[in-house]
Amino acid sequence: MSDTDRTRRRHDDGSAAPGPRRELPVPDLSLVVLIGATGSGKSTFAARNFRPTEVLSSDVCRGLVSDDENDQAASGDAFDVLHYIAGKRLAAGRLTVVDATNVQSAARTQLVELAREHDVLPVAVVLDMPEALCAERNAARSDRAGLPRRVIQRHQRELRRSLRHLEREGFRKVHVLRGPEEAEAAQVVTERRFNDLRHLTGPFDIIGDIHGCRAELESLLTALGYAFARDASGRAVDAVHPEGRTAVFVGDLVDRGPDSPGVLRLVMGMVAAGHALCVPGNHENKLGRYLKGRTVRPTHGLAETIEQLDKEDDAFRSEVAAFIQGLVSHYVLDGGDLVVCHAGLPEKYHGRTSGRVRSFALYGDTTGETDEFGLPVRYPWAEEYRGRAAVVYGHTPTPRADWLNNTLCLDTGCVFGGAMTALRWPERELVDVAAERVWYEPVKPLASEAPGGADGRPLDLGDVAGRRVVETRHMGRLAVKEENAAAALEVMSRFAVDPRLLPYLPPTMAPCATSKEDGYLEHPAEAFAAYRADGVREVVCEEKHMGSRAVVLVCRDGNVARERFGVPEGPSGALYTRTGRPFFDDPRTTDALVGRLRDAVEKAGLWAELDTDWLLLDAELMPWSLKATGLLRKQYAAVGAASAGVFPGALGALEAAAGRGVDVTALLARQQGRAADAAAFTAAYRRYCWRVDGTAGPGAQDPSGAVAQGPSGIRLAPFQILAVRGRSLTDVPHTAQLAWLDRLVAADAAPEGGSGLLTATRRLLVDTEDAASVAAGTDWWLGLTADGGEGMVVKPVQARLRGADGRLVQPGVKCRGREYLRIVYGPEYTRPENLSRLRARHLGHKRSLALREYALGLEALDRLADGEPLWRVHEAVFAVLALESEPVDPRL
Repeated sequence: MSDTDRTRRRHDDGSAAPGPRRELPVPDLSLVVLIGATGSGKSTFAARNFRPTEVLSSDVCRGLVSDDENDQAASGDAFDVLHYIAGKRLAAGRLTVVDATNVQSAARTQLVELAREHDVLPVAVVLDMPEALCAERNAARSDRAGLPRRVIQRHQRELRRSLRHLEREGFRKVHVLRGPEEAEAAQVVTERRFNDLRHLTGPFDIIGDIHGCRAELESLLTALGYAFARDASGRAVDAVHPEGRTAVFVGDLVDRGPDSPGVLRLVMGMVAAGHALCVPGNHENKLGRYLKGRTVRPTHGLAETIEQLDKEDDAFRSEVAAFIQGLVSHYVLDGGDLVVCHAGLPEKYHGRTSGRVRSFALYGDTTGETDEFGLPVRYPWAEEYRGRAAVVYGHTPTPRADWLNNTLCLDTGCVFGGAMTALRWPERELVDVAAERVWYEPVKPLASEAPGGADGRPLDLGDVAGRRVVETRHMGRLAVKEENAAAALEVMSRFAVDPRLLPYLPPTMAPCATSKEDGYLEHPAEAFAAYRADGVREVVCEEKHMGSRAVVLVCRDGNVARERFGVPEGPSGALYTRTGRPFFDDPRTTDALVGRLRDAVEKAGLWAELDTDWLLLDAELMPWSLKATGLLRKQYAAVGAASAGVFPGALGALEAAAGRGVDVTALLARQQGRAADAAAFTAAYRRYCWRVDGTAGPGAQDPSGAVAQGPSGIRLAPFQILAVRGRSLTDVPHTAQLAWLDRLVAADAAPEGGSGLLTATRRLLVDTEDAASVAAGTDWWLGLTADGGEGMVVKPVQARLRGADGRLVQPGVKCRGREYLRIVYGPEYTRPENLSRLRARHLGHKRSLALREYALGLEALDRLADGEPLWRVHEAVFAVLALESEPVDPRL
């Protein structure tokens, strides 16, 4: 209800209230406790000033539990109901009004505790009416006409005893209305909480802990584009951004550094001019207590600040004291999407107001333990955070700022010789400047205490169990259902490779739109048209190899694997499937193949060119039969064998019948067509099978025509270098990627008399807006698939593209060949009646899944390249595997 609405509801007859109007400010999230004797007009006051749903009446609750609003014997149960409903409303962030006499201290104590439990302010509104008026009003009510006068008198006595102590009981605001005239003239006006700045949408530049490093602060503001205003002495007293951006300081402006007064002068000037916001840090809180004359220990850099402030005049010190006194624990900004505080804040405290909230915002929480340096161990609240709002904070020094579950710590230890960091919001871009020097030696080395930093911790079941929400840089927050997480946990715990060697899982791939071309279910025309509609002009068509998706981690040696990935002596890489399972049961086979790749990388000069000692490859491992033997035998070969056993006899019988003059022409033609389809099906799956032990026999020849020799019968077709040390390469154009990989293939040395391990990926560039180029791409695909090739993958040349709507564009779509799809949909899928039915397939879920898994894969690679700890990388990797258990048509 607006203030205007409330004003309109003050008088049923529309008359103006007598005397001057009195406004009663009430925070928009608070527990309002009406206090007054029976008959004092509390219900009338509540109806005039609050929404009906905001008011909880003890009388109504008595009626709910006993069918009699005046049954005093039901009061206990009634107040249980009232407190329960009030708690639910406060938990949901709803203003709540308690309409009861509340003249007894014990009744009010319960309500104050309820407000504290939900971290809202309790507000008292007292209606102190004459005894005679209360008696007259009760007498006019049929249900209270017989109320003894002594009840009103007792209420009045208890009210008088309470008035002087309400603030001491915990009420943050107390409004006393004496007499009916004041009550009639009063109007409740809701006011924003001090921390509620949701109407401010930025853009913002959020700046981490400063600790007296004025020079670095000025350098950072300059890098952010701010222009300074200086006083006659040349000191910075304000800074303004030409584009109207607002700086937001996360606190800890003072202590330890060389010029705390200079930092305060600049920040206070910016705040006063409306160019900045600031929340307090624990160091400001301690300095504020010192300036008030309280006894504090001058430790942790406070002594230096006191010495620096002693050189300033009394007026400046008074301004500093007033500035610190006025700082609000945290701010909720940008429509609720952003929370800024000093030490972090769980979602349940956002926008709340209490000593507990302020304490957490200033100091965070600890586990109760101390580390080897005697410092408290921080409670990792951010690891558990799943809130909608991004929480940006400081307080705990970390070598670099890393997002964790939609939270970001900006304290990068400038005063300890690290850097001063800012976050541009909503761009989510980080800007930092290096410290000029180490201004203050830390008690412990500048290392990661903050969640998500470089030191990390071991993997834990809690990182992946239950419903998860993973913050990604390219698609925001992505949810993983609990049941999907459970399915992934089963795979990961029982079948996957060592998780330390599992830094990435590839996404599923979306098929192109269903074709309307006669005889085709998938056709390049739809792939080109879809990318053209997304504004993508240049695409690359890559041959789709006849194998299984594989990820290969190649380390330069065992020391690299041990130091970067934490594995013990032994493996120097890994080769695993798209669900994280090892391709080979014998580790020696994996080691041999990884060793071949390592030699090729060395000969191609990629270690030096990419400045790395490890790399991660996305590839296809062939033959398909290597990992699909069971599927081939039980499903595909069984169909082929059955058709080979049935159709010759059936066709022979029909032909014999035709020879005897029986009219079986239509049936014979139909069965001949079915036999041809079955033969095509058998030929299709056989192309994906060859032997890798070098033994001659049917199917022993690979698609290139080379005869397989021993383990070299295994072929690997790499099509992307995903990441190297310190860098994700997923933003490198595919043309450049394929050029690297051509060199890698060329450098692969084949054993004498055999074929090499690596095979190249054929490709063709297509301009989606050039009809001739599109036609050439279609012809190329037809040529690939005419001999049974699987098809092609169409990708934008430029990686990580976004459409006009700002959303990620599909990184690739597969366009599978007509004959290959027999394996997927069955031998007779090309018959018109079957194609007509199959064209109704639904692709939306598959496409959504592909994009979500792609974003999670990008996030895993970014975290890996940034050197984040394994549990952070694995959070995104595990989510990809979990999404794979979402129900979707497996043929798509």
